[in-house]
Amino acid sequence: MPFPQTAWIWKDGALIPWDDARIHVLSHVVQYGSSVFEGVRCYRTPEGPSLFRVQAHVQRLLASCRVYRMTPPHDAQALVRACIDVVRRNGLDEGYLRPVTLRGLGAPGIHGEDSPLETYVACWPWGRYLGDDAVERGADACVSSWRRAAPDTFPLLAKAGGHYLSAQLMKAEAIANGYSEAIALSVDGLVSEGTAENLFLVQDGTLITPSIDGSMLPGITRDCVLTVARDFGVPVAEKRVPREALYTADEVFLSGTAAEITPIRSVDRVPVGDGSVGPITRLVQQRYLGIARGTLEDPWGWRTLVDPAMAVAV
Repeated sequence: MPFPQTAWIWKDGALIPWDDARIHVLSHVVQYGSSVFEGVRCYRTPEGPSLFRVQAHVQRLLASCRVYRMTPPHDAQALVRACIDVVRRNGLDEGYLRPVTLRGLGAPGIHGEDSPLETYVACWPWGRYLGDDAVERGADACVSSWRRAAPDTFPLLAKAGGHYLSAQLMKAEAIANGYSEAIALSVDGLVSEGTAENLFLVQDGTLITPSIDGSMLPGITRDCVLTVARDFGVPVAEKRVPREALYTADEVFLSGTAAEITPIRSVDRVPVGDGSVGPITRLVQQRYLGIARGTLEDPWGWRTLVDPAMAVAV
């Protein structure tokens, strides 16, 4: 699929044409993968376009910068404003945003301090990450032969571009073998996450997700799921999850900004439950999307309105 181009991209305080957002082939990020980034959803709501949990995403971007010794000249308020401005300037009522800070062209060595930082915010229309059918009926997943790195290998609490090289191998393996998505195990063989999503299971009415062990990114959507479940009185457990739990669970689903709440209907060709979307998965999915799309109350202040003048019918 061709990249869905829009007209404008925010770069370090200014909106520039899409085609002008370029980096040098010898930039530090191209040679060494030195970028940190976020993904933010913009939803069409009755009040107009709304950014979902943009403040949390911006705060995580800045935390990732700190881990990788990057000091961008933009604070959280400026970056939230940039997200709002790029959506408004492009006239986008629903889509996806990609804030990214990277090391540009500087010194040729691996040490990044002598390579200047550049920050961009792009946006474009983007539908369901794994497809409409997966959201409604569930996706087929496999356990990848590739493992997540050990906690002292990469700082996986940071969302960095280089961390996704292993995820590319997992995704390619899954698609080559007829699956939509892969599930990664940690270095000790326990369930970690998807290629770009966190993972949840339901067993005997309890919502279970792998505990934060240094092998995964603690997702912002993951936090939404836990918050929504607890609000509805669903028992929640964050704990170590063995691989075989994927085959005996009543429900399995993925969570992420791009994937939203995507049910898993089979793992390694073993049906999850009866193969249909389970009640807790559907409850969380409907509540999450209802809040994001403005059809349900937003008790936690997760929506940030872009511009009331851009209100559209929904």
